[in-house]
Amino acid sequence: MMRTDYISEARKKAGQEVKIAGWVHEIRDIGKLIFIQLRDRTGIMQVIAKKGVVPDSVMELMKRNKEDVISVKGKISENKVAPGGVELIPSEVELLGKVEVKLPVDPTGVVPSELDTRLNFRYVDLRKRDVSAIFTIKAKVIESFRKRTTELGFVEIHPASIVAAATEGGTDVFALQYFEQQAFLVQSPQLYKQLAVVGGMDKVMITTPVWRAEKHNTTTHLNEVLQMDVEMGFADDNDGMDTLSDVTLHILKEVSKMQEELSVLKSEVKIPSKVPRYTYTALVDKLNSEGSPMEWGQDFTKEQEKKLDEILGEELVMIHDWPTSTRAFYSMPHETNTEICKAYDLLYRGLEISSGAQRIHLPSLLEDALRKKGLDPLNFKFYIDAFRSGAPPHAGWSIGLERLTMKLCGVENIRECAMFPRDRTRVHP
Repeated sequence: MMRTDYISEARKKAGQEVKIAGWVHEIRDIGKLIFIQLRDRTGIMQVIAKKGVVPDSVMELMKRNKEDVISVKGKISENKVAPGGVELIPSEVELLGKVEVKLPVDPTGVVPSELDTRLNFRYVDLRKRDVSAIFTIKAKVIESFRKRTTELGFVEIHPASIVAAATEGGTDVFALQYFEQQAFLVQSPQLYKQLAVVGGMDKVMITTPVWRAEKHNTTTHLNEVLQMDVEMGFADDNDGMDTLSDVTLHILKEVSKMQEELSVLKSEVKIPSKVPRYTYTALVDKLNSEGSPMEWGQDFTKEQEKKLDEILGEELVMIHDWPTSTRAFYSMPHETNTEICKAYDLLYRGLEISSGAQRIHLPSLLEDALRKKGLDPLNFKFYIDAFRSGAPPHAGWSIGLERLTMKLCGVENIRECAMFPRDRTRVHP
């Protein structure tokens, strides 16, 4: 057995014998005394070997390079000045993996590296405490999403990622050769989660990667992202917004408990008591009144989203009743004013993290909506025919996992929140 405990567990076992394993984070050799800070994914523990107290063979094995991988067996001893208030007195040391090259990234973070260098050598970069904290929080976000949606009666499904047509009617898709025909990487699970609702599953949720071939180069976009989606039958836009607010507040609550990781990142998560709602028109008026010109019918720019954050002073903001012309073809128009549809976005700390709508479930209305977007209903025959089989009103939404993680962690570039990001130029490692 290479270890009996993670470091976080071993800290609780003062006076007991344990075996831990990890990377040599720091080492200090002053001859008769050798200090090693050993790191695993849960933390750092000081290992101290004193000549005459531990065997000479152990002293020799303690003479390591930074980032060597070792396991150490010994007794936990209390020491208030050591990390975590305890240290390990070794009786056995085993070298498991030796550093044979100069590391391109400093895992201690003392020597900074450019982001591109870090991403090129992500397998070393991931050893840094702040980077590890980002992905620990990201894991908690998706875990919290699954937990809360399951509690609310949603069933997890897994739709296809290879499709025969662009799922949102756009041209920015990645084409691929699928045997004798052309296919595409899916832009969104949208159509398929709707078909699951039409199929009687009623409330479904998904965690899935999607791909968008947009040639952007911003700090908030990637070409491959992870989405957390729901679709719910017998529901309108208000039901969708209620559920989105509920799930998002639950995620924030769970992440706020991760004080160790948030402290490393120097971030703080506040939990609003509610999610305020504003109509699109009301916020356009606010921007204009505050000297940020915007025409009705345009989408909010990233700068305008940040301005709204300043004006409103709210952690979370729901924007609803959007111009129909700005939204996807499947967004349900209002009965009394078809220029406005039952769509909504959720902004967190000045960035759009979620988008949703009540969907069109009436085949004739869906065909009209496609034509207005310049799309041919014949290209969506399979999708439209599904609604001829008897479809309930339904609504749904999607949260961008990397965007939400980015804001929770207080980082400025979304690439920090993708373990191996894919953008316009990066396809490796």
